[in-house]
Amino acid sequence: MTERDDELRELRERLAEREMDVHRLERELDETNRGVLALYAELDEKAEQLRQASEQKSRFLSSVSHELRTPLASILNISWLLLERVDGELTTEQERQVGFVRASAQTLLEIVNDLLDLAKIEAGKIDVRPATFEVAQLLGTLRGTFRPLATNPNVELAVEEPPAMAPLHTDEGKLSQILRNFLSNALKFTEKGEVRLTARAGDDGTVTFAVSDTGIGIDPRDHARIFEEFAQIENDLQRRVKGTGLGLTVSRHLAGLLGGRLEVESAPGKGSTFRLTIPAVHPDAAELQDMEERSQHLDPRKSPVLVVEDDTTTLFLYEKYLEGSGFQVLPARSVEEARRTLERIRPAAVVLDVMLDGETSWNFLNELKLNPETRDIPALVVTVVDRERKARALGADEFFVKPLDKDWLLKRLRTIAAPGPVERVLIIDDDEVSRYVVRRLLAGTRYKLIEAVDGPDGVQKAREHMPDVIILDFVMPAMTAFDVLDELKCDPKTRGIPVILSTSKHLNDNERERLQTETAAIMTKDKLSREVAIARIREALAKAVSGIAPAHGGHAPAAPPGAPRG
Repeated sequence: MTERDDELRELRERLAEREMDVHRLERELDETNRGVLALYAELDEKAEQLRQASEQKSRFLSSVSHELRTPLASILNISWLLLERVDGELTTEQERQVGFVRASAQTLLEIVNDLLDLAKIEAGKIDVRPATFEVAQLLGTLRGTFRPLATNPNVELAVEEPPAMAPLHTDEGKLSQILRNFLSNALKFTEKGEVRLTARAGDDGTVTFAVSDTGIGIDPRDHARIFEEFAQIENDLQRRVKGTGLGLTVSRHLAGLLGGRLEVESAPGKGSTFRLTIPAVHPDAAELQDMEERSQHLDPRKSPVLVVEDDTTTLFLYEKYLEGSGFQVLPARSVEEARRTLERIRPAAVVLDVMLDGETSWNFLNELKLNPETRDIPALVVTVVDRERKARALGADEFFVKPLDKDWLLKRLRTIAAPGPVERVLIIDDDEVSRYVVRRLLAGTRYKLIEAVDGPDGVQKAREHMPDVIILDFVMPAMTAFDVLDELKCDPKTRGIPVILSTSKHLNDNERERLQTETAAIMTKDKLSREVAIARIREALAKAVSGIAPAHGGHAPAAPPGAPRG
């Protein structure tokens, strides 16, 4: 055997060893991979079990809490009747016994309410409903609520008058609930001294509420623990005071929903101060205000869609889904808001949730479809209850059960709603041929033509039909163009409609100067074409949307389809 043969044999042996190493590594990697996959599967299963357990716990707490509240309310009501001597006098001992019953029922109801709030929070079913209110009014209500409860003569309840500050725009109910929890705890754990509630506005657009007491205080090591579920600090006073330990847990969650934070400053024997700092304007409310502001300035290239929905998050979802689609959201959080919007706007479609906060909108759907002015507007019912038969019977064009589906929404809107605003164009011209030419030029577009044969007829039809644009001939019998403009300007309903002057007459300098201040555009009939007509109409609508008004006190340009009417 040659030396080269020995080298080749040695090389083959090393390659065989390497191949065995590779196979071993492949087996180990395969086993590791299967182990990882099994671990992931087990983790997914555990996560699903935990999710189901959490949902079951929330459903159980919610169900039991609701079932308990009814009999507790009955106990409280009946005990009140007894204490008020509605059915006769009580002995001193009986009054004391009924008082114990009522106090115990009230304590139990507070526990049930805490459990129900916690279940709702964990299930993500608590909605924030911002509204505008005065801080002084809120504190006055809290003062009146807690004054009868501050029964310890050694403890003074002080609610300071707040300094002058702008109204808040947040969820008053949730803010009040947090402060009630603070005050209730402070009164429970203060045997002597005072409990004080204050409110101060910050320089950063926030407001801080503070409840200070001269009670037993809390060790700094327990500051985090008091916000945990069912957590209670062991002390003599705690044993005498009943509660679930859920009040501060619920308050912490509610503070988060308000976009704020909770802080505690306390030490044993030195009392406690609980602070809540929240934005003066809730983030959702600020975004909603921005959306409402955008809805006041309609894009003439988009179809306005009135969305009647009380949930702010869902409104944002609608705007996100319709972004870039050729549709623009007009938000309405109540039936009344929807009615006000319809008074100034004719939308291309209405999307309606029939289960609004504190009201249903079935009647609104019914009146929408019975009213000759609005019955042709497509109505899409998108809600949480499967009541399609009722919705269809009341005239709904489409129906969908939440959660909202973007593809369904866009497909249905594009099918039943106009791809752009249906703008109504009124032409005031005594020449039949001129009206015919404009009619042919606008054929096949989204513009609906209304014709008037002279000035008086045009003014009357402007008031009846409230067009989005008026094309006005300069030379007419009975009334001149300036007469028509003056009549339109004198009526608040027609004052804002943009007017495009159409003429074949050569205008002198004075006429042109006046018309430029009182009309949105001037067209010459001999150069009229489809492109020119549509371009001038779009320019007039764009000026109306941008708020560009004619100078020298001329009438303001009108809003486009669905825009403000006067």
